Formats: sequence, structure tokens, C-alpha cells
Amino acid sequence: MKKFLLGTLGLVAMVAPALAADLPVKAPPAPVMPIFNWSGFYIGGNGGWGRSDNCWEIITLGVFDGCHDRSGGVIGGQIGYRWQLPNNHFVFGLEAQGDWANIRGSRVSLLDPALTLNTKLDGVGLFTAQFGFAWDMWLWYVKGGAAVTGSNFTISSTATGADLVSANSTRWGGVIGTGFEYAFSPNWSVGLEYDHLFMGGSDLSFTTNGVCILACLPVNVLNRVNQDVDMVTVRFNYRFGGFGGPGVVAKY
Repeated sequence: MKKFLLGTLGLVAMVAPALAADLPVKAPPAPVMPIFNWSGFYIGGNGGWGRSDNCWEIITLGVFDGCHDRSGGVIGGQIGYRWQLPNNHFVFGLEAQGDWANIRGSRVSLLDPALTLNTKLDGVGLFTAQFGFAWDMWLWYVKGGAAVTGSNFTISSTATGADLVSANSTRWGGVIGTGFEYAFSPNWSVGLEYDHLFMGGSDLSFTTNGVCILACLPVNVLNRVNQDVDMVTVRFNYRFGGFGGPGVVAKY
């Protein structure tokens, strides 16, 4: 019996390594793939098209003098910060944007056809908060906040085109907008954005300096000019940080 047990143990010792070699080996875990994360500071540039609507009212006479729209190019830059919630699609951000504009237009006065009303929008600033939803390297967002514009308003002679009086205006209002953005590399993204600016009305005093304006009104002619602005821009941003930025989300 003793010899039988010893023989059995020896046989097991020889066969066990061979059986173990035939057992399936557990595959190593799949590598962890990072999902793009939009968190971090960014800086970029933008350019596109803008359109401004302006309506004139001569307060001195209490009459409406017509509306006209104007369009032209805009170009500028933006800087901001975004934060994407951990393990979540929601993105929040703050941004400041400044654009040079060349948006100008004119129309003949309804009250006095001898006069032409001219407007030029030459600067736009936006200070906004953002809320977005991200699908990996795609981001859709809405934005809203404060807007500021710089404009020049001129009354000129319809016959000669000579400027008679002018006034500059810097006004504050509100803005809402929306856009899509795509990250085509770890740090670079491109996007398309639309913004509407509600700039309201502004009272402008045109000093005639003795020139006959609107049938030789008194020296100061008071006008109210209402303004709305639409902008469509293509944007490029550089985000500081790695592929996933701060707070990389892992995908298994």
C-alpha cells in the first residue's frame, strides 16, 4: 500500500506540469483609453461676418427718421476657461472676446432727403458665461452675458457726400449666442458661433456749429439711435494642457 501511494504521488508530480501548461492564460486587461476633456484655459482667434440694424429718431422734433442695416467683416480674439464635470458631459466656462469690425451703412433721411444718415460699427466686446454639452471631442454650447460696441454716426450731404456733423457712441447691452466646437488635436479646436447683441437705444447730440441741419434747427440736434447686431464667426482655440486636460475621464 505504501509503495502504491508513493507511485501515485510520483505520477501526479510528473503529469501536473504538463496539464498546467495546457490551461488557458487570462488575457491582460484592455488599455485604458482617455476621453477628451474640455477643462482648461484657452486662447484663440476668430473672424467672420457681422450685421447691424439701426433706427433713427429725431428727439428734437419727435419724429421717426427710418431704419437701415449694414454688414461687414469682423476679426478678433478670445480668451477663456472651461471646466468639464468629472465623469460627466456638462461643461461650464467664462470667456472674454474682442473684435475689430468694419460694418457700415447709410440711408437718405426720410425727413430731409438732402441729408444722409451714416453709421459705422468699428468694435465689439463680449463678456460671457457658457454652458455646454460634450460628446468626447465635440462640444455644443450656449453663452450669454454683456456686450459693448463702439460706433460712429454721421449726418452728411446727400448731394456732395461731405460730412456735416458726427457723434461717437460706446454703449453697453446684452448678448446671447450658441456654437459648435470640434477638437481636431490634443490642444487645438475649431468652431462655428452665432451671437445676437441687444444694444438698445442711445441718445446722441449732434452739434451743428452753425451749419443748417434739418431746416436749420438749433445748435444741438438730439437723436436716439437703436442698435442690434448679429455675428457669425469661425473660431480657432488653443487649449493649454494634455489630451484630456485637467481631470481626464477614462473609458474602459
